[in-house]
Amino acid sequence: MTDQDNSKLSSAYSLNGPEDTRRLYAEWAETYDADFVQGQGYLMPSHVADAFLAAGGAGPVLDVGAGTGVMGEGLGAAGIAPIDALDLSPEMLAVAGRKGIYRHLIEADVTQPIVLPEGPYAGVVSSGTFTLGHVGPEAFDPLLAAAAPGAIFSLGMNAKHYVAAGFEAKIEALADQITGFSLSTVPLYREGATGPHAKDNGYVVVFSKR
Repeated sequence: MTDQDNSKLSSAYSLNGPEDTRRLYAEWAETYDADFVQGQGYLMPSHVADAFLAAGGAGPVLDVGAGTGVMGEGLGAAGIAPIDALDLSPEMLAVAGRKGIYRHLIEADVTQPIVLPEGPYAGVVSSGTFTLGHVGPEAFDPLLAAAAPGAIFSLGMNAKHYVAAGFEAKIEALADQITGFSLSTVPLYREGATGPHAKDNGYVVVFSKR
């Protein structure tokens, strides 16, 4: 991973609101897959996809914070369809759209009321979105509203922010709306990754809507 990409990753950990997010990912979109996902060995998309499949997940699926479509590629290869991509960054969605794996590309702020072209969804997945500076637990309510009863959620979260950013408390508050909750600890990056966040862990949270 280059010094420039380490700088972008550090910027991603210190974002402050949607405008910061749009600015960073507009600059990063075209090199994100090669320099970050492949170069650094970013594992969260595959962890989240594997957990969704293990839980019996099926389409239609809403990929929240889909970015360049890394997780969508994995789900599509496993036969999951259709998949819709939702992201704040039009530049990241443009890269995802070129991969031909998504039914709809939805540019939206998930913390605000969302108008979706399809629904309800049988699955909701996300990797890399629910973390400090990106999207907090306030997004759970609109996502649950977009999901069908029995829908499977598989969500990747940064372990450092799970309690501090209010995710744990929010999930506890949703106890009457969800079932089958599980939490697994996973490495965010492959062995041999470099940089200040190379040893960071994440959580994969799985539950179903009642």
